[in-house]
Amino acid sequence: MKLLIFNKKTLYLILLLLIFVIIIPIIVLNYGRSKDVFMQDIFYEGTNGEKVISFACNIDWGEEYIPEMLKIFEENNIKITFFPTGKWAEKNQDLLKEIYKKGHEIGNHGYSHLDYDKLDYNRNFEEIERANKIIRDIIDKNPSYFAPPSGAFNDYTLQAAKALNYKVIMWSIDTIDWREDSTKDLIVKRVIDKAHNSAIVLMHPTENTKNALSEIIIELTKMGYKIGNISDVFNN
Repeated sequence: MKLLIFNKKTLYLILLLLIFVIIIPIIVLNYGRSKDVFMQDIFYEGTNGEKVISFACNIDWGEEYIPEMLKIFEENNIKITFFPTGKWAEKNQDLLKEIYKKGHEIGNHGYSHLDYDKLDYNRNFEEIERANKIIRDIIDKNPSYFAPPSGAFNDYTLQAAKALNYKVIMWSIDTIDWREDSTKDLIVKRVIDKAHNSAIVLMHPTENTKNALSEIIIELTKMGYKIGNISDVFNN
């Protein structure tokens, strides 16, 4: 019977191979589970799968275009979700009341338009809570949805939002309407080309968005979609 004799180099290679075969799959599996948990706390689209598309309008400027947008929505019997920053809400209380009075859903966009992915837990909590208090004092209702400015968030953002009973809302269709090269026709195309069930369309109060709204509504209606707010794409 022959004995197998390994030198140190061979033993080292065998040990590395065992680490790769045993340890790496465990790490990958745990990463996948962590990612699943992470994704449960943030929504890029709705969950009900119905032929409904929600409009999410983030506001930190552009109040001069909102009255005309409200008129278009009213003419088409459409209620969407507006996400004002707390700072904007403080300066435009009457307009926020009007938006809410017309039946639109109000979300939370944080107090300041910052990169929340660069903030610690306490600062994330303070920004969301401060905006919540301001909005609640104006419309006498707590918002249910939080949209981080610029879509920037970290684990602390999600933890703070959850502690304040918020669902974190992103988007599946981006109009990119804030960019100077975003014409009316381009905004329409971005929405129509990517339309899908339970979509969340991100927009802002800009002149070209205001001009594109009627055509977007007509085209989506032709495609059989109902247009609504964030709650309309969730099974609440």
